Amino acid sequence: MKALGEPCARCGHNIDPALDSRHPMSFTLDHVIPLARGGSLLDPANARSMHRRCNSAKGARLGPQPLKTSRRW
Repeated sequence: MKALGEPCARCGHNIDPALDSRHPMSFTLDHVIPLARGGSLLDPANARSMHRRCNSAKGARLGPQPLKTSRRW
C-alpha cells in the first residue's frame, strides 16, 4: 500500500512516504471494516492508505468517513 503512493482515503491528500512514522501526517494502513468489528487482517480489499491523524479520527467506525469540509494541512 505505502509503495503504491495512494492518497489518504479520508481526506484525499497525498501521503509523504518519507515522514517519520510518528508524524501525524505519516502513512498508516486503515481497515475498511475495523478489526474490532470483525474485519479481515489479511484481506487486501479491507486495506487502504490513510494519514495517521485521519486514521485516529476515524477510529473503529465503518467506511472511509470522509471529512465534512476540505482542509489544507
